Amino acid sequence: MRSFSNTYIFVFSLIMVTIVAVLLSFVATQLKPIQEMNVQIEKKQDVLRSVGQAENAAEAEDKNTYINEEFARYITDSYVIDFAGNMVETDAFEVMLNLTVEIRKPREERNYPVFVYSETDGSKKYVVPVRGKGLWGPIWGYVALEEDLNTIAGAVFDHKGETPGLGAEINTGWFQEPFTGKTIFNEAGEFVSVEVVKGGADPSNIHQVDAISGGTITSKALEAMIIDCMTGYVAHFKELANN
Repeated sequence: MRSFSNTYIFVFSLIMVTIVAVLLSFVATQLKPIQEMNVQIEKKQDVLRSVGQAENAAEAEDKNTYINEEFARYITDSYVIDFAGNMVETDAFEVMLNLTVEIRKPREERNYPVFVYSETDGSKKYVVPVRGKGLWGPIWGYVALEEDLNTIAGAVFDHKGETPGLGAEINTGWFQEPFTGKTIFNEAGEFVSVEVVKGGADPSNIHQVDAISGGTITSKALEAMIIDCMTGYVAHFKELANN
């Protein structure tokens, strides 16, 4: 059996590690634009899903083209505001892509993106992204409001690693659909958001939805996420509603 010196083995190992590292770096560089595009498509689709659009994306011949066209057709405006409701000169989509960075800031220092969906009859809906922390990792979603800036027109949520069959149910229709029609302001005009109630919401309460049975921690984390993120839009919503 042929033997090799320690120096030979060390040099050979170093060369192989270098080659593998270069190859991995090359592959990562080549795949990065594709990964970034997929993230953008996913977020555009979720914005559209919150207002009941893009439901046929899976059946499209070219999903990416379909989503881009639907987004360009229905999302007629987007902008960014600060906590006081003032316009901020930055790109709403870029802020949404980096929402993880924004939520680490105090509420008063965050940028808040808004996406305006226009119906064919001229009416509008306003979509805002939300992001927070679940039981095992990040949770996020998109909440669409009717033109009154109070009634929820639709909501979609998702997660990174919540428990299957329990907290992971936040991304299912049966959990999301009850948010539609709920309101985030009470009769006095105070922001109360939507309460996710363990044990069953009061059907007559327009500020409550059912929590997930066995997934209370994730359910309450989602409630806290909506409150935390949407508080930053209150000043803007009230100003729009009064105009």
